[in-house]
Amino acid sequence: MKKPLLCTFLLVMVTSTLSMAQSFKYGKYGDDFLSVGGGARALGMGSSYVSMPGDVTSGYWNPAGLAHVDKLQIVFMHSERFSGIVGYDYGAVALPLQHSKGTLAFSFYRQGVDGIKNTLSALNPDNPNNLPDPNTPFPTFGDNDYAFVLSLANKVNHGLSWGVSAKVLHSKIGPFAKAWGYSLDAGLLYENKYFRWGVNLMNIPSLIKFWEVNKSSLKNLPELGNIMPTGQNEIVYPTLKTGLSHTFKVIRNFQFLATADVDLRFDNRRTYYINLGRMSIEPHVGGEVSFRDIASIRFGFTDFTTDRSAHIYTSPTLGAGIHIGHVSIDYCFTNFSGAASDLGFTHRISLTVSLPYHI
Repeated sequence: MKKPLLCTFLLVMVTSTLSMAQSFKYGKYGDDFLSVGGGARALGMGSSYVSMPGDVTSGYWNPAGLAHVDKLQIVFMHSERFSGIVGYDYGAVALPLQHSKGTLAFSFYRQGVDGIKNTLSALNPDNPNNLPDPNTPFPTFGDNDYAFVLSLANKVNHGLSWGVSAKVLHSKIGPFAKAWGYSLDAGLLYENKYFRWGVNLMNIPSLIKFWEVNKSSLKNLPELGNIMPTGQNEIVYPTLKTGLSHTFKVIRNFQFLATADVDLRFDNRRTYYINLGRMSIEPHVGGEVSFRDIASIRFGFTDFTTDRSAHIYTSPTLGAGIHIGHVSIDYCFTNFSGAASDLGFTHRISLTVSLPYHI
């Protein structure tokens, strides 16, 4: 029953994308807020996590990894970026399904900027220059992006698993505009005694996003000499994530996890990316040293960029984690070096709870 429903949903998305492509504009950043990812463990390893199994955060990195979740897992992460201007929240729950031997997961994302002054509402119609009325306070509004993701994963055999995610996105710019979008992700995860390999194709066949403008909230724009916006529907190209990982036994009670990923984007991001034609190449590498699965320290490198002189730059990441009983607490420190450091450091903390429960 699940497969026919999934095939029907995919067919509807493909046909709607093809039929409406002429009325849409190809964009690059329609889902850019999701590029942050989920879980402080993965982010502390340079966002190199596509080949990691058994983690509730796999709903973002590679839904096939959810097939290895054998307990009820709940995670929540909060962070504030750019010196507290941008808030980011992430939460997810993964639940093993006993009879189908699969895993069902739900993920939630929110990124927003609150407290933006709405100067349009403070204009003084009695003033010929439309200057603000000093006795009228500026009302505020928020610019928020949301994503709701439902994932299903299962094992093909001992070494191979698959996973799919259905995504619904919602963007809201105060009372002025809002948008709804949707897409699919699909991933595979293979592992043997030598390595783990994962691949996640995001935004299948493309992310489709519909914008709607509330013109009544912008009625003062023409008076200021501005053009009334109409909104532009978007199509965002797919992104391919793939990576390898391996766990090395170092000495007694210690092990080292090494990971390496690459993101391939096809939307012609020419500025500050490693490019091959229209395709941009974004590497991620990371590592984790753990002691008896109780305490871990992590490092990674992400945001590899180039300038016009072909110099390559990167942003390092650091992290740590502790696991006690059913609870794991992970910490990540980013944006402390590289170009992004000019906009302020970023601290991320996530809490994961694992319980022996399934349905």
